[in-house]
Amino acid sequence: MSAFIKEKEAIVNEIKEKLENASSAVVVDYRGITVAEADLLRKRMREANVEYKIYKNTMLRRAVAGTQFEALTDAFKGPSGIAFGYEDATAPAKVLDKSVAEFKKMELKGGVIDGVFYDAAGISAVAKIPSKEELIAKLLGSFNAPISSFARVIQAIADKGGEAPAAEAAPAEEAPTAEAAPAEEAPAAEAAPAEEAPAAE
Repeated sequence: MSAFIKEKEAIVNEIKEKLENASSAVVVDYRGITVAEADLLRKRMREANVEYKIYKNTMLRRAVAGTQFEALTDAFKGPSGIAFGYEDATAPAKVLDKSVAEFKKMELKGGVIDGVFYDAAGISAVAKIPSKEELIAKLLGSFNAPISSFARVIQAIADKGGEAPAAEAAPAEEAPTAEAAPAEEAPAAEAAPAEEAPAAE
């Protein structure tokens, strides 16, 4: 086996190993971006724990054959950059979609996320779905205000302390007043007929 063939086999095996460990892979046509934009793209990839590589299409086609990423075969035409996602399966789509929109260059080709193939439009749609961490943060944020208000009310009650007995005493003072009113009105009601009887005679 020649050194050239061995080198090709090594590259194919390298891609296969990355695919085996990846939960997603997104392919992009990277034509048109500047060196500065390419550096920024790679920086974003590292921050998102995404690995971005450029390989020859023939190597990529051989590597995906027989794997869950085989649906990407038709995407390997023209310049192809491939982003491997490991922890967050949607991370490659998010980073690439953001960069394509910002640079107004490059072009999404497609990707496989958790075993499902998406075309360019599908990858862009997936990129706009909030991640699990973002959803949890929003959920906790929605709970935060009511919990804070409840905590303040509880603290206010604890700080005032002695006002609770006063609140309980109020009904006790009102009770006699409520009972006394009917007692005064009853004689008045009975006396009225007694005065009217002589007048009739």
